Amino acid sequence: MAHLTCRFFSRTLNMASTLSAILPEGLAPGEKCRTLWLLHGYTEDHTAWCRRTSLERYVDGTGLAVVMPDGHNGYYTNMKRGRAYWDFLSEELPAIARSLFPLSDRREDNYAAGLSMGGYGAFKLALRRPDLFAAAGSFAGAVDILSPVMRRRNGDFPLIFGETADREDDLFALASLRKEEGADIPRLFQFCGTEDFLYKDNRRFRDHLESLGIPVAWQEEKGIHDWDVWDRNVPGFLEWLCRP
Repeated sequence: MAHLTCRFFSRTLNMASTLSAILPEGLAPGEKCRTLWLLHGYTEDHTAWCRRTSLERYVDGTGLAVVMPDGHNGYYTNMKRGRAYWDFLSEELPAIARSLFPLSDRREDNYAAGLSMGGYGAFKLALRRPDLFAAAGSFAGAVDILSPVMRRRNGDFPLIFGETADREDDLFALASLRKEEGADIPRLFQFCGTEDFLYKDNRRFRDHLESLGIPVAWQEEKGIHDWDVWDRNVPGFLEWLCRP
């Protein structure tokens, strides 16, 4: 596997930005990689997954490319008072990454995942752009941005979402809307530790999906909001992701 760091200028954010990428080696001429767009959590950056887990070892042999952008603390959202992180994530980033690396643009070859804030971003990608992603995974995701727990823990929320979040940023509303539309919703994977402060929010979102008839591969184990428990469960997620 090749592990690269790429620095580029984001016109959407109007600032320098960075991504990390893990790429399979030995590709045939013209071959394009299946891609996992992997998102970090609040207060982290593009290096978090490789520093905190054995991700590079886990993806070796899967044929997956992994692209990890720096999303700062913007919740992968077009902020009410700030930068357009959703436009960056969903439009500019894929175009830039595919211009630099041999990445497939086919829906069936693209997946999103993340932890905490990144779990929210990954599910938002899946539910706002189900035409572009075949699967998405969330590790202890901030799946309910309207939850009092989230509001208490993040003083930036009014800057990001305003006093009341738009429907397009609310995963509960997005899931209901996609179901009403009859969209081809990507496969969904959800993990959360049972002692995690986001566990109850995650259980409620899982129950909401199931009430809509949207399948979700749910996993839990004893653990808090911590890299140790997430690292243990990355291989299982990758196994689920790569099943035919």
